[in-house]
Order: sequence, then C-alpha cells, then structure tokens
Amino acid sequence: MKKRTMVCALAAALTVTAPSLFAGGKSDAAKTADGKVKISFWHIGTADTDKNFYQGVVDEFMAANPNVEIEVTVLENEAFKSKVATLMQSGNPPDVFHSWGGGTMAEYAKAGLLKDITKFVKGTDWGNSMAPGVWQVYQYNGKQYGVPYDMGGITFWYNKELLAKVGYTAFPATWDDFLVLVGKLKAAGITPIALGGGDKWPAMHMWSYLAARIGGKAAFDQLILGTGKGFNDPAFVKAGEMLVSLMKTQPFQDGFLGATYNDEAALVGNGQAAMELMGQWAPNVQTDSSTTKKGIGDKLATAPFPSVSGGVGKVTDVIGGGNGMAVGKNASDEAVKFLMYLTNRENNAKYASIAGIIPTVKGAETGIKDENAKLVKGIVDKAGFFQLYLDQFFPPAVGGVINDSVQTMLAGTATPAEACAAMQSAYEMNR
Repeated sequence: MKKRTMVCALAAALTVTAPSLFAGGKSDAAKTADGKVKISFWHIGTADTDKNFYQGVVDEFMAANPNVEIEVTVLENEAFKSKVATLMQSGNPPDVFHSWGGGTMAEYAKAGLLKDITKFVKGTDWGNSMAPGVWQVYQYNGKQYGVPYDMGGITFWYNKELLAKVGYTAFPATWDDFLVLVGKLKAAGITPIALGGGDKWPAMHMWSYLAARIGGKAAFDQLILGTGKGFNDPAFVKAGEMLVSLMKTQPFQDGFLGATYNDEAALVGNGQAAMELMGQWAPNVQTDSSTTKKGIGDKLATAPFPSVSGGVGKVTDVIGGGNGMAVGKNASDEAVKFLMYLTNRENNAKYASIAGIIPTVKGAETGIKDENAKLVKGIVDKAGFFQLYLDQFFPPAVGGVINDSVQTMLAGTATPAEACAAMQSAYEMNR
C-alpha cells in the first residue's frame, strides 16, 4: 500500500480580526440573505476527529467574526477530487479547499482559478510563521495560491546500533562518506539499504534526492516552468548515473527489484537492514511490518539526505509532501483571514495532537506526540527549498513514467540518459 497518499508563532497582532492586514481591502464576497460574507470551505477530514476539529475552528471564527458565515463541505478523498474538478471546469471553485499543492494546483493557478494571496504571506508574520520551503509547495511562478498545514519529508531512517558496529555514531553528511558507510556495512555482513523496488516509487525518492543535491532548486524550477532541458537536464541524468553506480556496489537486499515497500519496511523493522530512505510514516510501517510488531524502538533515528560534492543543492533542501489549503479565485479577504486563523500556532498544534499530522507552523511541534515525528519536523523547519514528490507533483501519466523509468535504470534495461528522455517525452505529451 502506498503510504504517502493521505497521510507558529503568529504575532500578537495577527489575531482573529487582523485589522492591519485587511483594512481597506476590496472584497467581492458572496453574501447571504442577511448580508453576511459567505465562505465555502471544503475539506477531506471525514474521520470524526478531523470533522470535529474543523467545525470547532469554523465555529470559533464565526463567533469572533459575526459578519461571516462559513459553509462547510466534507468529502471523501476520491469524491472530493471529482467534485472539485467539476467545479473548476465551471469556473466556480470553493473559496478554501483541500490541496496537495504541486502540479494540479499549478494548473488551476495557470488557468486563473485561484486567488493570489502573496501580499498576505510575503514579509508578514503569517509568512514568517513557517519555513520558506513549505510555502513553496503552494506557489506557482513565484506567487502564493495556498497554505500548507501538514508537511513531512523523505529522510534516511537508520538503525543506530548497526551503524555503531561499523564505527558510525552519526549518519554521514556527505555522499562520499555515505558510500564508505555502505562498503563497511557490506563488509560486516549487514544489508546497508532496504529497497522495495517492485513498488517503484521507493527507488524514485533516491534518484530525486540525488538530482536535488546536484542541481538544487534551479534544476526543478526549469523542469516545472518549462524553461530548460526538463528531465534531460544534466542534474537528472547525473543523478541516474550516481544511482546506478550505487547499485553496482550491491547495497540493497537480494531480490530488491521485486520487493514491495512493506518488504522494505520489514527488513528495517526486524533489524536486518541498516536503513531505508522513506517518509515520516516509516517508523509506524516498520513496526507494523516487523515480526514482533515492535520494530527496533529507540535504535531508530533519522537524518537528512547527504550533500553531494560539487552539487549546488543544500542539505537543508527537502523532498516530501503533505496537506494544505488552496484559495479559490472568488475568495474574499475574509476567506484568507479564516485561513490565517486555521493555520495559527494554537490550531496547528491542536490538529497535530489529535490527528497526528506534522504541523508546518513554527512552535506547533508542542502538539506532536511521536518523537520521530518531531525529528522530521525539525528537518522540515529548516527547508529553504521543498519539492513535492515528483510522481505526485505531476499528473499520473507522467508520475507513472517517472517511477517506471527509475526502475529501468536499476534493472539495467535503460541508461540514465534514456530513462530521463522517456520521462521528458511523457512530460511533453501531457503538458
């Protein structure tokens, strides 16, 4: 099962009324029969905990802003996607609605279906309440169209005890040292990296991260904006070459090309492999997939993907994903004001405590109960650049080819250049 899919200090002046931000702002809001500003709010929190949280925030906001009426629509994930797509075709999107950011949101923004809220974010207390990188997931062409509230990252999850056996008390900070570690683990008879290559997407993360460390934000910007060579850019081809070079050292378990993600998680959870590159859900899946159903407990730690010598990407750059809210083109300033309230530190921490999300707001980690999630939060909070998983950033017709192409590199049925050319072809056909 693909586990990624669903899974702040606002200054005192940024209160429910936020007068300085909204004074004099023009609002073309829909009105109710009694003249109240009407806001349509769609979310996918169908569980009682989620519904109760959102309704509580809505009730609090309306009580503090009696001129506002918020109409809430709750839909299951697939029904939500279908109905939002229909509304987008009609040109009448909800004012505030669930979004995973990335390519679909960018298409809506490009079509003029979203509201540019940059002025409310850039240089404001609200904007400064989250890491610059997480805001980027809800940007298109430098403008802000949505807000993240739950964002995790792909990191290396490793067994501290197994690394200590080969002399490592901390995870390598550079790729060169990482390769040395892999060699030492193999020499000690320990499987260095567990990989569910049969599910394809786990391998894609390693290739994506190498590209990020080599080419940095610029490599992804030219890809997304269509201003360069796309997937044929040297950063993506070089990433493939480095992944193939790693594979030739045999760092993965036997049969990794046919293994599932749960097989991968079980190897780490049973202490049979030293590490895996995976999202914030990894500890739970390792535990569930382990023979004892306990995982490796406090032997587990996490670390950022290492830096690459000569690369322009930073070790603080993160690939990951999560959840947020987009703003429809007809949304009033009051709708943005509601979104500010929804994502203040208190509410972000509260939602973390009841729903297990990784909150985006600085200081909201007080609501995180899981220590591993706090470690991921610390890494995400430092992100200057944050890239949504590539296979989810693009439409399925492109994302599927990305995953398939990475597997062809590992299987030796295509060179990195050929694999990247296949990705670029799919991208151009589906733009």
